Amino acid sequence: MDLVERLKRKEEAAVIEMMNKYGDSLLRTAILLVKDPHLAEEIVQDTFVMAYQKIYQLHDEQKLKSWLLMITTNGCRARMRKWSWKNIFLHQEQEQEDHLIDEHELLPEETLIATWRDQQLREAITLLPYHYREVITLYYFQELTVKEIALLIKENENTVKTRLARARALLKVELTKGGVGIAK
Repeated sequence: MDLVERLKRKEEAAVIEMMNKYGDSLLRTAILLVKDPHLAEEIVQDTFVMAYQKIYQLHDEQKLKSWLLMITTNGCRARMRKWSWKNIFLHQEQEQEDHLIDEHELLPEETLIATWRDQQLREAITLLPYHYREVITLYYFQELTVKEIALLIKENENTVKTRLARARALLKVELTKGGVGIAK
């Protein structure tokens, strides 16, 4: 039986499975969007509560991930409108547990450089205005297509493409001015 059907029957094991399957991905997305790990955790918790309450609205299990992403991004947008976010930054000491690079295969120097570059990239992303941060996060970290992002944020595909291009340009400027050398 598929996960959505089990969720509709309010099975506790199905809720746990959904949280285990999508929790980390949603949390990474929320952290990049709101720049505050604690608030991001709240948003993801709210996402799971809302999904549990409104699961009857979802009919296709294939759309569960995008539906959860939509709830999360909408929660981030709502929080961004409510609060003044100018003084909140992503804390450097709270590193992501899962890195794209397997640190065991690298030399210590390479690991240090990779970690430093990841940190520089995260910091540069947090400096972007929200609407650029949103499309960069969804495109690169959630690996959604331009069309999927457009549907998710309810914008035209060309608007998404423009935002991606502008966000990349801003990131390139930010990363090269510090001598990071990541942007190409």
